[in-house]
Amino acid sequence: MRVLLLGAGGYLGRFVADRLLADPAVQLTALGRGDDADVRFDLSTGSPGALTRFLDAVQPGVVVNCAGAIRGTASELTRHNTVATATLCESLRRSGCGARLVHLGCAAEYGPSALGSSLAEDATPRPGGPYGVSKLAASELVLGSGLDAIILRVFSPAGPGTPAGSPLGRLADSLRRAMQHGESELKLGGLAVRRDFVDVRDIARAVHAATLSAAQGVVNIGTGQAVRLREAAVSLARISGYTGSLHELDAPPAGPPAQRSADQAVPAAVPHAPYPDGCGAWQQADVRTARDRLGWRARISLEESLGDIWMEAACRM
Repeated sequence: MRVLLLGAGGYLGRFVADRLLADPAVQLTALGRGDDADVRFDLSTGSPGALTRFLDAVQPGVVVNCAGAIRGTASELTRHNTVATATLCESLRRSGCGARLVHLGCAAEYGPSALGSSLAEDATPRPGGPYGVSKLAASELVLGSGLDAIILRVFSPAGPGTPAGSPLGRLADSLRRAMQHGESELKLGGLAVRRDFVDVRDIARAVHAATLSAAQGVVNIGTGQAVRLREAAVSLARISGYTGSLHELDAPPAGPPAQRSADQAVPAAVPHAPYPDGCGAWQQADVRTARDRLGWRARISLEESLGDIWMEAACRM
């Protein structure tokens, strides 16, 4: 099976590439903006015609789209996430390759949810920021394309390679600095937020399963268990050997309650996180569809993911 992977140089793409290369039945071609790509092409600026000609020449059976941006201005996010996906869908429609599309979406497309709830794929998306909006628009383009396509709506990635700007990456970096400077107290904000953390290697397994499946539509990829960020901080401190105390600062609310509809509201007792994902205080995936249609479930514990995150942070000490 020939697989064309877009975004192989990114955080998720690197692990997806490793997983696909481990399958002897897969012939992998990486297309992207970086020098490490087999073929240089920028989805956000390239023409559908040029990509169509490439697809016709390579004849992939599956196209995996891990390309995109997680930060930037609204215009930049739209270009790299939405316009790029529009280019890809149009190219696949024009091409005679008939490839299946595996597109990586994200939980930010859902936006905030009620405390204690599990988000199923039929939940009405209400993204709370430009990133979620740009990713939701991309998913809608895929769903309306008429292609043989599946969208893996990934919850909060964790594990090796976790970006320093992510919640877990920030925690690890804060611990590293505190240990380097001999600080006996570490002050952290936004630890009341709860997220469904799923290891990046498990995400790569889900992508691999999706390339072999006939399932279409949206499929959540998470653990089905929301974890309070403070619990992750305590675990990271223990893993790192930090003996100081963790002091939790109050987190400001994301916005006045009047700006949220009734079914978006999150109980006042759970403060919103200061992270710009627009997902409010709570997110937890309903993962039954992934189990039933892909035969997939998360295997790697958060403890193991945190250990790998700390190992990388410790190498910078």
